[in-house]
Amino acid sequence: MPIVDLPEEEEMAAAVRCIDAWIERELASDGLLVAAERQDVTDRTASYRWYLRFKGEEKDFITVWFTLQQRTLHHEAQFMPAPEENVADTYAYLMRRNASLYGMWFSLGPEDAVYLVGRVPAALIDDDELDRIAGSSVMYVDDHFPTAMTLAHPRLYRRRPRRS
Repeated sequence: MPIVDLPEEEEMAAAVRCIDAWIERELASDGLLVAAERQDVTDRTASYRWYLRFKGEEKDFITVWFTLQQRTLHHEAQFMPAPEENVADTYAYLMRRNASLYGMWFSLGPEDAVYLVGRVPAALIDDDELDRIAGSSVMYVDDHFPTAMTLAHPRLYRRRPRRS
């Protein structure tokens, strides 16, 4: 797909239309997306924010936040609370995992919670990119959550039995 340098307002409007249409199709498909909400952002840090709730395996639900900023789409999922035990080992595990993630990385956020984050240019937003972001977010959380939680919260977390 050729990249066209659109004026900011047109670029943003196209991104909003694309995200809204993608969400509508995903909700209608009875796939992993089970709920979505769009919010206007009024604090001038972004234009729109979407909260997308996906079914997970290791976590009941995985919420991915899309935030459309000036010329980028920032996406994040709250991965786990701050480690209480084995802190260095937990962070080492997550930093090593970063090398195998595509277009995302583990990061510390508010209250030292761990987030899975990424950013793409608004001009590149299309159905394939939204599929990649959503699918990768769900897959990476389900793949890495059990090990990270076992390290960080060994007294609280027990891995779920595999569903058949």
